[in-house]
This record gives sequence, C-alpha cells and structure tokens, in this order.
Amino acid sequence: MIFRYLAAFVLAFLVWSGQLSAIALSQYAPPPSYSNAELRGRDFSGQNLQVAEFSNTNLATANFVNANLRGAVFSASVMTETNLQNANLSSAMMDQVTFKRASLKDAVLTDAILFRSTFEDTDITGADFSNALLDGAQVKKLCERASGVNPTTGTATRDSLGCK
Repeated sequence: MIFRYLAAFVLAFLVWSGQLSAIALSQYAPPPSYSNAELRGRDFSGQNLQVAEFSNTNLATANFVNANLRGAVFSASVMTETNLQNANLSSAMMDQVTFKRASLKDAVLTDAILFRSTFEDTDITGADFSNALLDGAQVKKLCERASGVNPTTGTATRDSLGCK
C-alpha cells in the first residue's frame, strides 16, 4: 500500500516538474495487489505479475507456471501445493511463506528473500537460489534434496544454495 502512495507521489512530481507528460501518467497502471485475499486454485500461469503484492494471501493449489513474478511480494502467504514451475521469482520477497508440497521446479529465485519460509515436501529440482537470502537451517534442509540444473540460468541447484 505504501508503495502505491510513493509511486503516485513520484509520478505526480515528475508531471509537475515537466519531466513526464500527462499522457504518460494516464497510461501508468500500479502493480496489482492481491494482499489478504483467498486465491486458492487461481490460475496465474504465464502472466506478467512483476512487483505484484500477494502478502498474507492463501495461494494453495494456485498455478504460477511460467509466470513473471520478479520483485513480487508474497510475505506470510500460504502456498500449499502451489505450482511455481519455471516461474521467475528473482528479487521476490517471500519471507514467512509456507511452501508445502509446492513445486519450485526450474524456478529462478535469484536475489529473493526467503527468511523464515518453510519448504516441506517442496520440489526444488533445477531451482536457482543464487544470492537468495535464506536461514542457515533452511539451506541445510534444502541441500539434503537439491538436484538438477536450472534451464534458464544454467546454474545447478546445489551450487546456488552453496551446498557442500
């Protein structure tokens, strides 16, 4: 919500200062917000949802296959049996997310923030976690089952997690 106000303020300033035309402003669409929603089973596959907000959202059994979720916010959301296969989640905020029986197969999670998230029975085959922020205990558990190479980045899952 704060992001929307800040973005509106910046755009208004740019129009006022003559650096952005009113025509460009009328074409601006703020990122979608689905925070605090019940989106169980929703199909978002293949969609461009960059910087979308999904905080505190029930996304159980939702489908995000091949979705562009760069910079999206999923803080404290439930992603039980959610399909994120081949999704671009780079720079996403995914702290305190419950991934249970979810698929992160071939997903790109570079630079994502995943503190205090759980990955119970989650498929991470081919996922790229390069430069992602994870708790040490998370990394240890993920390394126990990490395998594969991400088809987009060419990075091995074990290498992206720093597994020994």
